[in-house]
Amino acid sequence: MSDLEQWRIPMLPRAEWTDRAREVFAFWGEPNAWEEGSRTNILMVMANHPDLGDATNAFGKHILVTNTTPLRCRELLTMRVAWLTKSEYEWHNHVGYCLNLGMSVDEILAIKEGASAACWNAEDRAVLSAVDELLTTHDLSDGTWAALSAFYNRQQLMDFVVTVGHYVNTAWTIKAFRMPLESHADQIDWDLKTASGRPPGVTLKPGETEDWADKRGYD
Repeated sequence: MSDLEQWRIPMLPRAEWTDRAREVFAFWGEPNAWEEGSRTNILMVMANHPDLGDATNAFGKHILVTNTTPLRCRELLTMRVAWLTKSEYEWHNHVGYCLNLGMSVDEILAIKEGASAACWNAEDRAVLSAVDELLTTHDLSDGTWAALSAFYNRQQLMDFVVTVGHYVNTAWTIKAFRMPLESHADQIDWDLKTASGRPPGVTLKPGETEDWADKRGYD
């Protein structure tokens, strides 16, 4: 199946790049995005619907940048959501974030096994168990809530639940829109093998450094 056959919602054609659309795909400060478009597919897709794109960006900034959950917790839950929803796009994009936090390849691979893997501490197990429970029961039991509460305060618990929901929604959006991974990305598979054969590398979040856009896991 070709890329043109995959896209249900296409990247916004250049002839339709209004200022409102440009605000969507230039939101994260990617160099030259206003003039040339973003190199990130989801931003170019969301630009088809600027009101929705604006809302998605604003919420996404909280999830990615101002979220109160600890960074390790956030990446564990995101990668577990990616595995459970089989979101190749989310998995690819968050492997580099995990590596940037100092997580080992073995730890990242163990996310697929879940809370039962031997490498996890009590906090990690609480995080992974809670993600599984949310996706299977759409709720958290009192016991699971208590396990999380041993590590996180009220705001962090709120962010935890909403962050899981955000990445489930993102996985649905990407899959239902039939949006492929960027063609210029060195795709990372479920076993952390890259298309090029190179080891996966660290990637940076928007604004993390001045050259963050050059370190996004793209060729």
